[in-house]
Amino acid sequence: MASGGAVREVGSKAELDAAVAGVRAAAVHFWAGWCEASKQMDEVFAHLAVDFPHAAFLRVEAEEQPEISEAYGVSAVPYFVFCKEGKTVDTLEGANPASLANKVAKIAGPASVAESAVPASLGVAAGPAVLEKVQELAQRNGSSAAEGANSGSLPDSLNKRLEQLVNSHPVFLFMKGTPEQPRCGFSRKVVDILKQEGVDFGSFDILTDNDVREGMKKFSNWPTFPQLYCKGELLGGCDIVIAMHDSGELKDVFEEHNIPLKPPGSKNVEAVEPEAPAGKGGAVSEPVMLTDAQKARLESLVNSSPVMVFIKGSPEEPKCGFSGKLVHILKQENIPFSSFDILQDDEVRQGLKVFSNWPSYPQLYIKGELVGGSDIVMEMHKSGELKKVLSEKGVIPKETLEDRLKALISSSPVMLFMKGNPDAPRCGFSSKVVNALKKEGISFGSFDILSDEEVRQGLKTYSNWPTFPQLYYKSELIGGCDIILEMEKSGELKSTLSE
Repeated sequence: MASGGAVREVGSKAELDAAVAGVRAAAVHFWAGWCEASKQMDEVFAHLAVDFPHAAFLRVEAEEQPEISEAYGVSAVPYFVFCKEGKTVDTLEGANPASLANKVAKIAGPASVAESAVPASLGVAAGPAVLEKVQELAQRNGSSAAEGANSGSLPDSLNKRLEQLVNSHPVFLFMKGTPEQPRCGFSRKVVDILKQEGVDFGSFDILTDNDVREGMKKFSNWPTFPQLYCKGELLGGCDIVIAMHDSGELKDVFEEHNIPLKPPGSKNVEAVEPEAPAGKGGAVSEPVMLTDAQKARLESLVNSSPVMVFIKGSPEEPKCGFSGKLVHILKQENIPFSSFDILQDDEVRQGLKVFSNWPSYPQLYIKGELVGGSDIVMEMHKSGELKKVLSEKGVIPKETLEDRLKALISSSPVMLFMKGNPDAPRCGFSSKVVNALKKEGISFGSFDILSDEEVRQGLKTYSNWPTFPQLYYKSELIGGCDIILEMEKSGELKSTLSE
């Protein structure tokens, strides 16, 4: 039965199957009420139903109908499925009115409105109703762009709360419902995978707190749920977790970050026991041994650029939090690099684990030699070791001590050079400054001058300040312990470090 100009809500897989089978052409919109893009595209979808009355226009609430969503491979909204003679012939993911109109026209024929004035961006698909709606949405989106720029940042209190949540457990899942009672199919899938992997995890039900639900979308730059974190870094949503689990990479990530798995013999671990990670001791099974041709190809790849990263996705669109963090560090250091998306080539993805004896991604190579993954690169970046290695290898000009000190001082808006670290200060003066900053709720970076004698001695000359700790704000020296405590006492500390 055709739509006759109306969109029909579908409540079960059987109802959807019958509706699709009973018409020549059908378009199905998988949507979610919380997603602004879904709402906008649903308006376009409704107007297309008017322009194409002989096709069926069906709507499915993706998270309320997990059986249907799983059957059609829906992992993000908005998502559209196009059917002809009862068979799926095309799909569309994301908010693209022009593509939606054109794909509908392909299955349903031209719009029922004669000689409509159609912009080139919409091809020949849309009639006046949808064109008017697209123009309205364009105006709305344009006017909201400035608002989006201003609303992108989160209040400090919420940002701090979200940071505490993602770091509250080594493996943490933001989901709908609880592990015992998931309230959407995507959340249930991720919970089942984590149980199969034998990993303990914390969770938060985003349906119980709208501040967290909306805030996490900006905090993680990830618009949907569930969201899985490992050691404070976003791994991804349902589809990425499924892919990592199927390839064995999720287990590798947990092992690389020293996440304890349930001991052998437990029900959950048995589900993933058959595949031991390569390069971790024990025999490597015959199927993952590398041929000479594979070795030659991998050698060529790791040497194809002085700095080479193997990541998930591209530098412009990383598809996991660890890859994104590594790319960010390289860009922050202004290091030219090339990359390879291991999601596009499973032979490289699996072979490089054996070749490098490193079980997970991302992987960073400098002049053909493996440096490590995101954790190692992050530590090298913080300590200044990364630039030092790059200069020693001749990738970048040799860094002077002054250049290194400048880079360290500017590595955080508020930067403290101290003895020890904020969690374990190794002198009373350093401890007092750390306590003052924490008391005022000021975020700060730090460097342990006991770990690097060159920095310790060089900074005395650079700053013309003979003792430690030394506190910097926006690369300018504020002072030592006495000055910081005096500023705290007078109420100037927080205002000075927030200008």
